[in-house]
Amino acid sequence: MKFLGNAIEYLLGGAKVGGASEARLRRWFALPGADLVLPHGRARYVVGDFETSGSGPRRDRLISMGAVVVAQMQVDLADCFTTVLRQERASANANILVHGIGGQAQLAGVEPAQGMLDFLEYLGKAPLVAFRADVARAVVERAMKSILGVPFRHPWVDLAAVLPALFPKAGCSTLEDWLVHFGLATGTWHDPLADAFVTAQLLQVALDAASRAGIVNARRLIDLPNVSRPAAKG
Repeated sequence: MKFLGNAIEYLLGGAKVGGASEARLRRWFALPGADLVLPHGRARYVVGDFETSGSGPRRDRLISMGAVVVAQMQVDLADCFTTVLRQERASANANILVHGIGGQAQLAGVEPAQGMLDFLEYLGKAPLVAFRADVARAVVERAMKSILGVPFRHPWVDLAAVLPALFPKAGCSTLEDWLVHFGLATGTWHDPLADAFVTAQLLQVALDAASRAGIVNARRLIDLPNVSRPAAKG
């Protein structure tokens, strides 16, 4: 057991958890990687939204996470995830007004390592989807490193880049723009689970359009913004 602990520290850069938590972490890392060539109709995607302390790009603390599964191109309402990570100090009042997670809720959240491990086990190795994934990726990678002590190298689909590539005439830029464009109901902004749900609806639209354009799997979807592809009509 000591050897395994040393091995994970060497391979992953030094896990900050031990015992049962370390075992959970090792099991997640041992899972087979995401199958990025699986057709959309057989694939599982996890759409995530992440709320932070609003302290700035390099100091933001992850406060809460919400996620929804899109499996076989359908939103699975029975397969959702949400958690609030316990904070040593609550975020500023202005930040609380934005995301609606009060100081007491922040101080009473789940232990951060448990929350991150719960999220990893929910995620599995499915591709992660977000609107403006570069921002979400930075938040999650920083939280993984600071809370669990390990890197997070994972495939992401950025709907903020994919949707304009599929619908170049739409003229949309924000999440709300896209929801209005497709006639989808706008939700309560900055509630992570609600935002993940509306983003999941946009992923459904994107997967349908991508499939019709011959972009049939996650690998091609991830590559889409960087290469020339046939586009669906906006």
